[in-house]
Amino acid sequence: MLLGVIADDFTGASDIANTLARGGLATTQFLGVPREAAAPGCEAGVVALESRSIPAREAVAQSMAALEWLRAQGCRQFVFKYGSTFDSTQEGNIGPVAEALAKALGVSGVVACPAFPGAGRTVYQGHLFVGDRLLSESSMKDHPLTPMTDSDLRRWLRHQTTEAVGFVARRAVQAGPAELRQALDACAEHGERLVIVDAVRDRDLLTIGEACAEAPLITGASGVALGLPANFVKRRLAKGGRIDVRGIDGPAAILAGSCSARTMEQVEWHLASFPSLAVDIAALLEGRLTPSRAVEFVLGCVGEPLVFSTTTPSEVAAIQGVHGIEHVSVAVERFFAEVARGLVAGGVKRLVVAGGETSGAVVSALGIRSLEIGPEIDPGVPALFSREGAGLGLVLKSGNFGAVDLFSKAVAALR
Repeated sequence: MLLGVIADDFTGASDIANTLARGGLATTQFLGVPREAAAPGCEAGVVALESRSIPAREAVAQSMAALEWLRAQGCRQFVFKYGSTFDSTQEGNIGPVAEALAKALGVSGVVACPAFPGAGRTVYQGHLFVGDRLLSESSMKDHPLTPMTDSDLRRWLRHQTTEAVGFVARRAVQAGPAELRQALDACAEHGERLVIVDAVRDRDLLTIGEACAEAPLITGASGVALGLPANFVKRRLAKGGRIDVRGIDGPAAILAGSCSARTMEQVEWHLASFPSLAVDIAALLEGRLTPSRAVEFVLGCVGEPLVFSTTTPSEVAAIQGVHGIEHVSVAVERFFAEVARGLVAGGVKRLVVAGGETSGAVVSALGIRSLEIGPEIDPGVPALFSREGAGLGLVLKSGNFGAVDLFSKAVAALR
């Protein structure tokens, strides 16, 4: 294995796995830290964790375990992948994990760049933008678990770290890989372990990739990996090219547990044409709505049935105020996990899941250990395939990703 990725959620893992596969590396996504060695032909291994919203100490421990497994596979370079909206609280978990990995690898001046221009995420003057809005003015300010209220990434990351945080402006990125490398080395000399780097276009990310060809560690969203496969291909360590992946046909279903603005739009679009079941969270918490009821509904439908708990931030806040944030989150994740298990047992072969926490709960419940990376459906959203047992086609979508008609496109792409 050449390149090892530690991802803090399951949807982000498939996002960066997609980037690496498109770049020409034979890529496998692993669900959790594997217990056995990777297959000999695996050039890039992506270890998907559920560490984004857990206590920082646990996130660090899981990430270090992933690092040790990837080291044992012979990886020459590592990436810590987090969300393109820098999903984190003031306590972590991005800073603590990134700092721990950097210390373990003995490096400083480590790139931290969540930019993903293809999905509208850009970093300029150290501030993160979503489209034409500052992150703190986007829908992420109302995220139920990781509300992002500050767009200054240096300031936000400094809350989470024990060491100074550096910054490299876009002018150094535009000057080319050599100049960017010098700027990162200067940050390291100043004792800055992590460095926010500007990027507003894909070519900026390609420059970052070239400048970091020999860097042991890089951190960021999936975009930061755009230029990394080419480094291995140029050195003839990887063949390049893309392996064809066969699809899977059969009954389909969509499960949406995300409450992001984009997922709400996707749900509304899908409702107009396909059968759907809205999850009444109060009824779920009180035991009046069960997973078996949702499974029965889906299996009784034709087409592309949807089960969704998507609702407005104010409604989510009201429910959390009564029942508690953690209790609501755990109940919803458990519900979708049980629904997914029932659907697969009932013959569903294609499953589209919206939301990072929901996706993690689903794949864990299904006991999936690894996934093949198929074609990209929308930026950052690939088709995924499990060949275990009878086989299953999956799409694990981050809440804010995808066009409004993604659900239908995803169902078709899995075939």
